[in-house]
Amino acid sequence: MAQTDSRKKNRQKNRPGGGQGGKPAETRGRAFRPRPKHAQTAEKTTVPEQRAPRPTRSGSVPRGEAPVILETAADADYALLDCGDGEKLERYGPYRIIRPEAQAIWAKRLPHAEWEKADAIFTGDTDEEGLGRWRFPGKQLGETWEMAFDGIPYFGRFTSFRHVGVFPEQAVHWRHMAERIRGAGRQLKVLNLFGYTGVASLVAAEAGAHVTHVDASKKAITWARENQDLAKLSDKPIRWICEDALKFVQREARRGNSYDIILLDPPAYGRGPNGEVWQLFDNLPEMLDTCRDILSEKPVMMTLTAYAIRASFFAMHEMMRDVFTGFDRDGAIQSGELIIREEAGDRALSTSLYSRWIAGGSA
Repeated sequence: MAQTDSRKKNRQKNRPGGGQGGKPAETRGRAFRPRPKHAQTAEKTTVPEQRAPRPTRSGSVPRGEAPVILETAADADYALLDCGDGEKLERYGPYRIIRPEAQAIWAKRLPHAEWEKADAIFTGDTDEEGLGRWRFPGKQLGETWEMAFDGIPYFGRFTSFRHVGVFPEQAVHWRHMAERIRGAGRQLKVLNLFGYTGVASLVAAEAGAHVTHVDASKKAITWARENQDLAKLSDKPIRWICEDALKFVQREARRGNSYDIILLDPPAYGRGPNGEVWQLFDNLPEMLDTCRDILSEKPVMMTLTAYAIRASFFAMHEMMRDVFTGFDRDGAIQSGELIIREEAGDRALSTSLYSRWIAGGSA
């Protein structure tokens, strides 16, 4: 089953202009190097710890639907132009960008001349951080530039870990969430865990939700708040919290706090602000259990996305079905892959795995 998330290309956008400007005042004149959550390098351990057995849940197992492929198509703000030979050519706002893509094991389709038009190429060929790892074939570009998602502006940034501050394949989740928020008939509470640069948080707040955004990186939180200012959403109810995500949800459970929508976009490996270690396969089950516990009496959805892990979406699917066994609110588990369709052509690039619990059944 495939679901397509695309829009008419002539839809008008309220997006800011690009160019070399758009650098936030806080970071102008100095390097800004938040470490993207999906770029963390796992530490090697000599002897793996014995994983504690999970308790067996009683009650009904939620309905499941898998695989469901969720697709993001090109629009005025982003496009996957071509991919192949271990690289991808994308358009982010005004710029064409080339980055590595290990899954693009096929041949490129666009002529070499189209790839030569790139404004920025991630090389990773220096030991330095920042712009030293990017090459600009034409004019030198600034570290940041303005982009937009569905009319919500935010800052793109050339980071030293090849990411630019947004994962466009998440668009299908964000639009689904915004639709649910607007149609709820009440103000929903959204918890965005591992929130990174906050685009999802801004989408939720703009749709009318009260948002709690959690990330372990102070620099990512700073970037997210700059995006909030740029989007002129400073009057929206968003709590920005720099904390270890697992510790935060455990404390929320003890306090009896709850949320209607929970987003989880964890890295395979990471560290909290006080040195806490996150290992996805070790810590995800406890995280999901606790997130289930803090869903409200009228929950809407809980969405998990996973990148760069040695597992299939079926692993995420069965994990979520186990977590929601015996859950007393009606819903179903939907799992699969997020893909991005090339702007011209029928080829698509798989970017991540996902699994989500949706109240009432299918999306």
